[in-house]
Amino acid sequence: MSPLETLGFTLGTSFAAGLNLYATVATAGLLDHYGVIHLPPHLAVLGQPLVWGIALAIFAVEFVADKIPLVDSVWDTLHTFIRPPAAALLAYGSFADVPEPWKIGAALLAGSVALTSHGAKATTRVAANTSPEPFTNWALSVTEDVTAVGLSWLAATHPVVTGAIVAVLVIGCGLVIWKLWGFARKAFVSLRTPREVTGNR
Repeated sequence: MSPLETLGFTLGTSFAAGLNLYATVATAGLLDHYGVIHLPPHLAVLGQPLVWGIALAIFAVEFVADKIPLVDSVWDTLHTFIRPPAAALLAYGSFADVPEPWKIGAALLAGSVALTSHGAKATTRVAANTSPEPFTNWALSVTEDVTAVGLSWLAATHPVVTGAIVAVLVIGCGLVIWKLWGFARKAFVSLRTPREVTGNR
């Protein structure tokens, strides 16, 4: 990959990892394993069956957990400390052949992109959990899974185009977070209130 293609690949997989890390790792690993693409040398380990097999297994767990109201928010909270750092590590491996300052810069950029998509996902889910019906959650979850897989494939096969798409998506996610943050905060407080009232009785 050229430096521009590597950047596009990094941005695409970082955004996808913020939505679903395990789907991203599994997709990239399977594409490399079956020769559809060739990952950067330091990421070739993702193509090993053990690695993408574990990623698929955890993805199956997330596929279920991510569709259960409240459970999805707990899962997202825990993954605040997993998705962005993992995206940063993937970026660091992608730019392994460039000087150290550039690798660190790429890792910081990737972590920020993943944190942005993760933040949009998490705040949207908290807002959706105020509704008693589960269908909104299911629709959001499936959309996120499809986006993560599709964006990972696009990043691997058309990285430059993906970089441009991700730039637009990041702006969109920023707007979503800004619009929903206050609502999500109120929703979180309202979800806690009944428990606190019950506990005081």
